[in-house]
Formats: sequence, C-alpha cells, structure tokens
Amino acid sequence: MYPITNFTHRLRQVSAATLLGFGLISAGVAHAADAKDSVHLAYVEWSSEVASTNVMRVLLEKAGFDVKMSSLSAAAVWQAIATGDADATLAAWLPTTHADYYERLKDKIDDLGPNLDGTKLGLVVPAYTEASTIDDLNAKASDFNREIIGIDPGAGLQSLTEQVVKDYKLKLRLRDGSDATMTAALSNAIKNNEDIVVTGWTPHWMFARWDLKYLEDPKNVYGGAEQIHTIARKGLKEDLPTAYAILDQFEWTPDDMGEIMLMNEEPNSDPYANAKKWVEDHPEKLKKWLASE
Repeated sequence: MYPITNFTHRLRQVSAATLLGFGLISAGVAHAADAKDSVHLAYVEWSSEVASTNVMRVLLEKAGFDVKMSSLSAAAVWQAIATGDADATLAAWLPTTHADYYERLKDKIDDLGPNLDGTKLGLVVPAYTEASTIDDLNAKASDFNREIIGIDPGAGLQSLTEQVVKDYKLKLRLRDGSDATMTAALSNAIKNNEDIVVTGWTPHWMFARWDLKYLEDPKNVYGGAEQIHTIARKGLKEDLPTAYAILDQFEWTPDDMGEIMLMNEEPNSDPYANAKKWVEDHPEKLKKWLASE
C-alpha cells in the first residue's frame, strides 16, 4: 500500500463569513447556519466524488453555509481531515480501498458511516475482450500493450492493483494517471475496437456509456462490495452541529449518483450547476437530508 504522504502545504484555514441570515428553502426544514458558517469539503477528482461533493455543497448552501471545496489526492484528503485543515469528505472508500489510511488515522477522524452502498472495484475491459479473469491477462499481454491503465498514484485502488500485479504475477505494468486519462484511453480503445484493461469502480459513468465487464478476481485481492463513507474532522460536531447533521444524514444510491455523473459528462457541463438542478428535481430527498431531528 502507498504510505500516506506528508501534507506539505497546509491548507489555508477557511475564514468565518458573515452569517447569511436566511433559512432553508424547503418547507418543514428547520436547519439554519451555525455561528461559524464556513465549511471546507475535501474530495478526490473522481467522477463519483465530484458528484457527491457538489451535491453536498448545494445542501450546505441551502442551510446558509459558505462552502469551500478542495480537490486533493486521496492521501491528502485523509490527512487534511485528520489535521483539521478540512472539515469533511464524502470520499472514503471502506473497508478495503482506504483501509491503510483508516487504520493510520481512525483515532483522528469521525466516521459518519456510509453515504453510498454497493460499490465495486476491479480490473475492467470492454465486453468484446476475450479475457474473463485476471489470470487470463498474461496469455494476452501483448494485446493489452503489456499495461494496465490506472488512476492517480495516491488512490487506494492503485495500491490494490499493484498487489494484484504481484499476486497474479502479471506481465503487465500498472500506469499511473487519473480518472480523466483512464476514461480517455478507454474511449479511444473502444472506438478502434482494441483490447484495453483499466482500473475501474462502480459507481462510474463509464458503465452507462460503454458495454464493459469486470475481470473475475479468484484471489479476491480487490475484496467484496464496499461502501463510500463520510468522514469529518474531530470537533466538527461541536463547532458546526448543523453542518455535521446534514453530512450525517446524507445517503443516496448508485442510481442517484449515476444520474449526475452522466450529466457531468456532457460537453461544457458544470458539475455545480448539475448538482443544483438534480437537487431541485428531487425535493423529497432534499427534505430528508435537511430535516430537523
């Protein structure tokens, strides 16, 4: 597993802004912003986390908070929450992907539980590819250009895939990249009907756009289904009880997230604007997430 990198550049503390003084738009919602009304959300630049973090921004703004968002590596996200440089994240993949970060920092963060259930990790190929298990890759290594297209090196998925390469003695090299470079390579390969193997996860918009399949993992290196958790800094519940309650109450489904991820993939799309539209189109969820206890 990758060690957690030092958070070399301390994120600037979010300054308290003037209380906006308006209540929630939804009927029956009694939340109002706390005295210190700035919330700092950290996230990883993955399509799933872009979707959930922008939705949370909309929810917190409706409660009167000023919201700052910082895109960081997975390691830096965990470190920022643990040190209090950020208030919360909706991007903690547990129990497998971010197990190393959790074990190191569990005493310095608050785990608010899952915001999404039913995730999956693994190696993904186009449906037309003959390979069906990870064991099949070596026999066809040249067809895949002897490489696995990965994402950012700080991601737990990348670390697990390094373990997969070792455990299966694969003759393919794992390439670092990003969500964007991975899907670009996948798109190009499919347009040319070429074989490609990428690191993948569910939920992700690529499964709605293309006919893909996971390679079976007989050694179970990637583990079973996971959840995406919300984690917060220590003391947030006392400092910003309303924001903490909204973060704690937020939970949705892969289908919910998938709707926004597809919207975000449209040309010239704005994830924040899409989140606002999606929230407006789902008033029952808004009421539930912002409801008083």
